[in-house]
Amino acid sequence: MLKTAKKNSLGLSKSPADTRVLVAMSGGVDSSVVAAKLADEGYDVVGITLQLYDHGAALAKKGACCAGRDIADARRVADTMGFPHYVLDYENRFRESVIDEFADSYLAGATPVPCIRCNERVKFRDLLETAKDLEADCMATGHYIQRFEGPAGAELHRAADPARDQSYFLFSTTPAQLDYLRFPLGHLKSKAETRELAAHYGLPVADKPDSQDICFVPNGSYAAVIEKLRPGAADPGDIVDLEGNVLGSHEGVIRFTVGQRRGLGIGGTAEPLFVVRLDPDTRRVIVGPREALASRTAKIAEVNWLGDHRFEDGPAGGWEVGVKVRSTRPPKPARIHPEQGGRATVELLDAEEGIAPGQACVFYAPEGSRVLGGGWIQRG
Repeated sequence: MLKTAKKNSLGLSKSPADTRVLVAMSGGVDSSVVAAKLADEGYDVVGITLQLYDHGAALAKKGACCAGRDIADARRVADTMGFPHYVLDYENRFRESVIDEFADSYLAGATPVPCIRCNERVKFRDLLETAKDLEADCMATGHYIQRFEGPAGAELHRAADPARDQSYFLFSTTPAQLDYLRFPLGHLKSKAETRELAAHYGLPVADKPDSQDICFVPNGSYAAVIEKLRPGAADPGDIVDLEGNVLGSHEGVIRFTVGQRRGLGIGGTAEPLFVVRLDPDTRRVIVGPREALASRTAKIAEVNWLGDHRFEDGPAGGWEVGVKVRSTRPPKPARIHPEQGGRATVELLDAEEGIAPGQACVFYAPEGSRVLGGGWIQRG
């Protein structure tokens, strides 16, 4: 009787030396530790860094990934640990798949999340195919999220460290992608453990600060980027209350997001006002009291379902889940009602403030840490 080969730390029935792993390396400490750890364990590691945009504009900007110095840092890590490292030019793909939609979404009054689209359309699609072309057995990243083998296949779970959990940004990972991906940092209890590992391996990025901004948005100025990409985008308009009364003026809808309170430029009101919705067609920013932000329902599209049963075959009362409508908020109890064409209606048990078109709505199991997928919030 033949014995089944013992599985390695990546869950594959091969020895580490016979297992090729492509590691997506941003040049930061997280992905560097993943590459170093796997190389130290004897895996056949290949490091890949993506050049996503023009470095001439990025070299002087702090706090962003994939700039020129980050590529150099990734190369230094590869040299330190003795594995090959390559840089792939993905500028055109990134522009077409991520940046253009980012600009157009803001112009349409939505609040996009480009990091999710980058994972979905570039890293976990194009780069994953490159990994297969290189005959890699799997692809590993430095994301803080966990992958477990369940009775129906690979499952996505929140990271062990709630403060570092990145499940909101990875909800669109498909079952086929999840089968191929690995997340070696998801079980760590804190970022301090990651930095300790970096120091242990003698990595030159051990003390490198975390990136904070979206990589192509200098200093967090979304409006400046959009104006550069779409000249004339910052047309002025009116700030109005819920009855349509003009309270002030603005210098472009792209400068506002749903739920915003500061920077409205209107004073003398009896109560604090918040951006309730944006109307790009009339160039109006509609404001109202905080209670006007509350909503119990949301329409979503492009649903990606990671449950064990077909999404459309849910119970009569809808799927009972927890949902996050912003990355910084905890999951709230809800029911998901499937509709045709990958759409659904989300019914929250308690009203949630600031549900904004363009944001992700991510589904979680009512108990435990499992991620069940998600979709994109549409204009109501």
